[in-house]
Parts: sequence; C-alpha cells; structure tokens
Amino acid sequence: MNVFLTILQICLALHTALGAAWMSSNSEKAMPTLGAIPHEVWVSMTGLELLCAIALIVPIFERRAAILTPIAAAFVAAEMLYFSGVHIASGSTSIGPVVYWLVVAAVCAFIVYGRLVLKPIRRSEFA
Repeated sequence: MNVFLTILQICLALHTALGAAWMSSNSEKAMPTLGAIPHEVWVSMTGLELLCAIALIVPIFERRAAILTPIAAAFVAAEMLYFSGVHIASGSTSIGPVVYWLVVAAVCAFIVYGRLVLKPIRRSEFA
C-alpha cells in the first residue's frame, strides 16, 4: 500500500505541477466556463498549485514533513471541486471537464485517507 500511495503522490504532484504551468501560461478566460474566477484568485491558485506539487514530493524524502501530503492533496481536491462548481454554475452542458475534475478529487481524497489512516508516512520507514 505504501508503494501504491507513493506512486499516486508522484502522479498527483506531476499533474498539479503541469496544471500550474498551464494556469500560468493561460488566463482564466482560456476555458470560458472558468471565466468567472477573478484573475487574482487564478494567479494565487497557480502559486498554491506549485506549492502543493512540492508538498506532495517532499515527504517522500523527508519523513518529518509527512503531514504535508494530506494537506496538499486536500487542497488540490478542494480546487478540483471549486472548478467543478464554477463550471456547473456557468450553465455549461458539457460534463467532460467535471468528470475529469471529480476523478482527480477522488484520487486526492484517497491519498488523504491513505496517508492519514491506511499507511501514514512514519519517520522510521526507509530510514
């Protein structure tokens, strides 16, 4: 389970870093349904996504930072739910993006549950 959760953490970190790169090179207007997000919030979310990507990786190498993993995964899940809500509120009939964001949120929720309950990262592991 530890290896599986670690692989998920790495995949989520890559996904989040790529998302932050996309967000920094595109405005919120790039996806019309997300146009309701204020520009300042969009820019802040970009920076927080980069921090989350780092926070998902650091505990793999530094066990004392283990609490960062569930915090970062919870933030990414909340962001995906926020995107879903904004998309639905826009009145769009397209459900593709919502399904994608909900799947990512579910993976994040599993990582949070896994790292808090199933297989928490302990300082003594792999040390």
